[in-house]
Amino acid sequence: MTSGNDSGAAEDDRVTGEHSTAEGEGPGGTARTPKKQRSFWKELPILIGIALVLALLIKTFLVQAFSIPSDSMQNTLQQGDRVLVDKLTPWFGSEPERGEVVVFHDPDNWLAGEPTADPNALQTFLSWIGLMPSAEEKDLIKRVVGVGGDTVECKGTGPLTVNGKALDERSYVYAGNTPCSVDDQGGQFKVKVPKGYIWVMGDHRQNSRDSRYNQSDEHHGMVPVKDVVGRAIVIAWPINRWDNLPVPDTFDQSGLGAVGPAVAPQGLALLGVVPVVLWRRRKQ
Repeated sequence: MTSGNDSGAAEDDRVTGEHSTAEGEGPGGTARTPKKQRSFWKELPILIGIALVLALLIKTFLVQAFSIPSDSMQNTLQQGDRVLVDKLTPWFGSEPERGEVVVFHDPDNWLAGEPTADPNALQTFLSWIGLMPSAEEKDLIKRVVGVGGDTVECKGTGPLTVNGKALDERSYVYAGNTPCSVDDQGGQFKVKVPKGYIWVMGDHRQNSRDSRYNQSDEHHGMVPVKDVVGRAIVIAWPINRWDNLPVPDTFDQSGLGAVGPAVAPQGLALLGVVPVVLWRRRKQ
């Protein structure tokens, strides 16, 4: 393979007659001054700016990072885990499916009384562009158990049933927990999920204030689909915890239907800068 300059030299070799020009000369025989390539350090602020804009666009429309602040999703998620949430598919009308782990805005003051973080200026900036989870947004993360039209029921210690079909939750419910809590404050229930809503529960069943314990709120414990930020698809940090978050097999085995796991690239902003760099270099 030859470079663009080699190809040009080969073409000059094939030209004959008085119109041929020597290498480094213009059409009139005058010497051409090589165009000076711009310093990488002068371009660096431009590239950083492009990367920041791309990161902001990615956070807004594609993927956003969130931090896990509690134990309510153990052992699927641990405190301090960073997850990447797919925000793209909801833009195309996709709605949460049973078995998915989703992030959603606090639907009706579920987080009342929870401490609020006080981020510094750098953390605020990094969260604004999506490189760090936002400490100011009141969001929760739970597993979708029921969607619009479903009947979800818990009796005794379980199993949890959806539309009369028992779920085998051993693969994700916290070890030592029972699928249902034996209490009269929400642990025992039978609900019909309205269209446009979802019913969510934490995997650490005896340590999760979820739909069960918010049935007295405006939505009767349901989460409006419009409040769902997106589906958590990857545990991105810490490195030794890296994993995807698939839909458990029980949602397929029960015949309830579910979607498969999705995988999102991690470094989309940096990858997006690469073609820009190459294009600018070729233009010089």
